[in-house]
Amino acid sequence: MKAFMDENFLLQTETAQKLYHEHAAKMPIIDYHCHLSPQMVAENKRFESIAQIWLMGDHYKWRAMRSNGIDERYITGKDTTDWEKFEKWAETVPYTFRNPLYHWTHLELKSAFGINETLNPTNARAIFDRCNEMIAGDEKYCPRGMMAHYNVETVCTTDDPADSLEWHKIVADDPTAKTRMLPTWRPDAGMNIDAKGWPAYIEKLSGVSGVDIKNFADLVNALQIRHDFFAANGCRLSDHGPEEFYDEPYTVAEIDAIMDKALAGKEISVVEAHKFKHAYLHEQGIMDYNAGWAQQYHYGAIRNNNSKMFASIGADTGFDSIGEFNTAKAMSRFLDELNSKGKLSKTILYNLNPCANEVIATMLGNFQDGTVPGKIQFGSGWWFLDQKDGMEKQMNALSVLGLLSRFVGMLTDSRSFLSYPRHEYFRRILCNLVGNDIENGVIPYTGYEAERVNQMIEDISYNNAKGYFDF
Repeated sequence: MKAFMDENFLLQTETAQKLYHEHAAKMPIIDYHCHLSPQMVAENKRFESIAQIWLMGDHYKWRAMRSNGIDERYITGKDTTDWEKFEKWAETVPYTFRNPLYHWTHLELKSAFGINETLNPTNARAIFDRCNEMIAGDEKYCPRGMMAHYNVETVCTTDDPADSLEWHKIVADDPTAKTRMLPTWRPDAGMNIDAKGWPAYIEKLSGVSGVDIKNFADLVNALQIRHDFFAANGCRLSDHGPEEFYDEPYTVAEIDAIMDKALAGKEISVVEAHKFKHAYLHEQGIMDYNAGWAQQYHYGAIRNNNSKMFASIGADTGFDSIGEFNTAKAMSRFLDELNSKGKLSKTILYNLNPCANEVIATMLGNFQDGTVPGKIQFGSGWWFLDQKDGMEKQMNALSVLGLLSRFVGMLTDSRSFLSYPRHEYFRRILCNLVGNDIENGVIPYTGYEAERVNQMIEDISYNNAKGYFDF
């Protein structure tokens, strides 16, 4: 029986082990999409316990705890201590076999704290105290220290167009900062015209941009001003989170009328919302192209399904799920519209429903134009798919229908500074996938081809992202 999580964890062959230890493991990390707090990085926050680093904002763990029958007060409650929350997580861990949380939990304990024990109720208090003792006595466990520990070269946060980027400026101006922190343009709040808070958001955007937003041209002008501001502060990427892609025909007059209704607090129809979102995202795509940015589309989530819990504790708390959307034709038309105008920027497409893997993998080839290797990318397994099975399926689809060698690789998509072992997890899975092919005679591994394989592993781990995003 193979030992759990030894140095060759997930690496089933000697070739896989060689690829990982000699090539993947040594590469720095570019975390080009995450939800870390820029303020915590700027202030280099001192955490009081591992529970604050590990459980705060981690809706993956929260979902597992709820499924294990843990009362909400031990998950997001304000009346329970860090120890009580950690204790309930430790009770849950032994019930997560075959869930990626079991692997992530122990990779994080091992890589950050040197703890090789498996977490369970019998040793929870000892591990909690040991971790807290290390956290209290070592700046390694502050945000900047953790990123340096994991060799994170560049991190891109997720930021609203109205954000001041003050925390990014502090880090950019600090010569002691070892990790470069850049903003990412995430303009979903302006896109979601069917959300209750949309008029208030437009008022906020008016304030920071200095544009009195009365119609669509005003909105585009305000966004362009903020887009330029983000570019001046190092932004190289946008990110969009639509439920699906939109291709409903529209006129500017129609969009102005739809905005009039929404600003007056009137309900708009589904078709009107789709027309607006199409127009909005189209203009965003043009802005990104003109700025030389890469654009990302994370689509396919049904968010805030539990209305009772949404009202109680808000969004991003673990009540989202995979959606079913027939969006392939709309995606094609949306990308083609930008491409026909010569305005299709570098683009990364992330699907949340695995049934769309081959859809995305074949969509890429429609819009590659020879200007940039891998200009249109199939994004890594995202959210519910950033686990072994999901990542293998994504890479298999990309390999068969595109070029795995041009893939820009993994990201954390996380709110936790202890999530960087997800890059290790991905790299081990990648090396195992390729190593098994070599061992089975599917890929040659001598002479020139061996060097090409080695280089491919290093490129997917780091080099491709560095070049693609112009870091």
